[in-house]
Amino acid sequence: MAMLPKNIPRPEESQPAPTRWYDRKKYLNINFQVQNPKDVQIDIQETFIVLSCKDADDNNIYNYIAFYDKVNKYDSQEKVFDRTITIMLRKSKEHVAWPRLQKDPDLKPNWIAVDFDNWRDWENEEDEGMAEYEQYVDMIQDLGTKKVGPPAMDDLDDLSD
Repeated sequence: MAMLPKNIPRPEESQPAPTRWYDRKKYLNINFQVQNPKDVQIDIQETFIVLSCKDADDNNIYNYIAFYDKVNKYDSQEKVFDRTITIMLRKSKEHVAWPRLQKDPDLKPNWIAVDFDNWRDWENEEDEGMAEYEQYVDMIQDLGTKKVGPPAMDDLDDLSD
């Protein structure tokens, strides 16, 4: 078993968050499904990631994932939402598909699954999906910075005629 990092210790009683991931040409996307996460600590290294937080019921959540291959820890992004913690990691070797998220092929934790809703067989496609993915990246970045008010509903009176 791999050595756990010492900078984010594992709580005595903890459970892993259900985790969904998918692969792209340049990036990996990992979604930790945690309801109302708080006290979130994320440690991204080239060969592993550690997530530690508490959920809405004050349960200790702890996930450790040793990666299949190296990632660029300096070109990664994380966003905390009400129901998920989204991590986008840049792969060290672009255009190389990852057959699994974890390094050890024999280790198959039940809390990690492929996100088939977002999975795409990109090995045979050209850059047609890159524009769509870059829009997604921009959207994720904008979510943390833009505060949009509720829509104007002054035109609803027209519907009662």
